[in-house]
Amino acid sequence: MGSEREKIKEMEVMVAEVIQEAHDTATIVLFTGNDKLNYEPGNFLTIDPHQFPALERWVRFLEDQKGKKEPARAYSLTSSPDEKHLAITVKEERYISGVTPFPPLLSPILACRTFPGQRMVITGFTGPYTFTEKLRNQSEEVLHICAGSGIVPSYSIIKYDLRNFSKHKHTLIYSNKKFEDIIFYKQLNELEEQFPGRFKVIHTLTREEDESLFSEKIRKGRVSKELITEFLNDPEHTAVFACGPDHTVYQKKMAKEKGITLNPSFMGSVLSFLDELGVPKNMIKKESYG
Repeated sequence: MGSEREKIKEMEVMVAEVIQEAHDTATIVLFTGNDKLNYEPGNFLTIDPHQFPALERWVRFLEDQKGKKEPARAYSLTSSPDEKHLAITVKEERYISGVTPFPPLLSPILACRTFPGQRMVITGFTGPYTFTEKLRNQSEEVLHICAGSGIVPSYSIIKYDLRNFSKHKHTLIYSNKKFEDIIFYKQLNELEEQFPGRFKVIHTLTREEDESLFSEKIRKGRVSKELITEFLNDPEHTAVFACGPDHTVYQKKMAKEKGITLNPSFMGSVLSFLDELGVPKNMIKKESYG
């Protein structure tokens, strides 16, 4: 395999299909004209907001406010290398006073205003959130702990590994606020049915009010140390993929200025629990956003 520099390239793609996954989340299927793309499950691509005419005034405004050029945004690949088309899944980010310093720029356009036939330029592919050969050899099982759109790279890894390898059993602990927020609910159930001995998914909902939804498979509350313990059979020989929100630099800065302590973030809590449970750091792959 070539170097990272050789792998990353710019290409024009066309939107082949837009699939609504949740009320604020869409999967964008991309046609590249190339059936042999060099990427690994868990990789991401980047999209430069400067290419969209509808965003020109927002880009200029935000660059004036920030005093620097708006960077390309990274989106994890939903697709896996054994599939014909590329795909990304984008959740619309919201502006929250005191949490986000500026209105989100690109995700609302991608999640809500992308249409089949639309063309765009992407740059890909890279990222360390991958199931490396070394990690495969060191592990017997795989535990994925994800929240919200953090499911995307793990979904790519899970389905690719189940279809193309036979060694590892995968367990997914997937956290969302409400049932309607779950991404890939149907697809994950189908994978469970297709690979009953190798894949198990446990959902956990933090703000769901409908008590009738809860069961052994759909738990109430946040991801806890006890929940992880339930599915972590061998801490030293389990590869762990953790992906979800963390505190932003802006949140930390505001908390410091106000003299308040932030509640533990999803990522901070999960990494702390894994450390307490004795999972070696070299067995953990992590990716956060915020």
